[in-house]
Amino acid sequence: MSYEQEAREQAERLRQAGHATILAIESSCDETAAAVIRDGREIISSVISTQIPLHAMYGGVVPEIASRKHVESVDLVVDEALKKANMTLCDVDAVAVTYGPGLVGALLIGVSAAKALAYAADKPLIPVNHIEGHVSANYLAHTDLVPPFVCLVASGGHSHIVRVEDYGVYTLLGQTMDDAAGEAFDKAARVLGLPYPGGPLLDKLSREGNPHALKLPHVQTPGRYDYSFSGLKTALINTVHKLRQKGEDVPAADIAASFQHAAVELLSDKAVLAATETGAQVMALAGGVASNSGLRNAMNDKCQKAGIRLVMPPPILCTDNAAMIGSAAFYRLMRGEVAGLDLNACPSARLV
Repeated sequence: MSYEQEAREQAERLRQAGHATILAIESSCDETAAAVIRDGREIISSVISTQIPLHAMYGGVVPEIASRKHVESVDLVVDEALKKANMTLCDVDAVAVTYGPGLVGALLIGVSAAKALAYAADKPLIPVNHIEGHVSANYLAHTDLVPPFVCLVASGGHSHIVRVEDYGVYTLLGQTMDDAAGEAFDKAARVLGLPYPGGPLLDKLSREGNPHALKLPHVQTPGRYDYSFSGLKTALINTVHKLRQKGEDVPAADIAASFQHAAVELLSDKAVLAATETGAQVMALAGGVASNSGLRNAMNDKCQKAGIRLVMPPPILCTDNAAMIGSAAFYRLMRGEVAGLDLNACPSARLV
């Protein structure tokens, strides 16, 4: 019997049993991560190796450096995740991996490692969309959460509002027309002279400033739930440049606070509007920007006023990690979705 046939039969047995322990790998950008997840809800172990210090001197992620570091780290994080779980590869039921979206070289390292492990151990291989992983982080943080619900996904490369109809089934309600929220935060931070990664540092700096010191545009979009951050970013850049050209001091804390306030209002207003108008009773946050303190506070306030339950992962599960991939993989497995050894990286993979 071929590997593919055996893997599919194993996957079917797991699906019928309704239980699975999954070894997951994440390598879509500048974090190499591995985790062992039980039944999509319980974190047995989670290991993350960050590359931030390597990329900081360049002001952003360098794809070639990221790929090389993933090669060095992937075996180490897998071994550490299994060790922390007190398991061997034989003890897990399946292997999952992020296949996209992300940096193609970085994705290929994780996909290649996962295929090798799955083949060597005769385990089913489960492909996971990175954005679906971010959504699924909420299942780990809130074990009672079940679809349907509306989710705001805000990260360095994506800004979506989706309705989660069922596990693995999504309807796109709105999305960014240009820059993603995290991308806009990072660019704004760079203009203010903050080092990489700028988003978290801008969040910290904003707490020292006046959020109403600078009036920034609230950009209109054709779609009711769509976003646009390019005008907001450009307005901040022009303000800073004009101050510097005049030789005036740049009130970095006030500008950071004003920018964050404008971006957070935009994100939260449309997300809660989408949840309200679609009749959702639960609103979820996901993605790296979901760890932003201003966004978390604004969403909490607005959801309370709208009578909507708000769920969000702790910050460690908002940024890239393999635990969220293992959670998403469980529900893919329960739908009978497994991959063959021809699985490839898909850097432009879409959630919907």
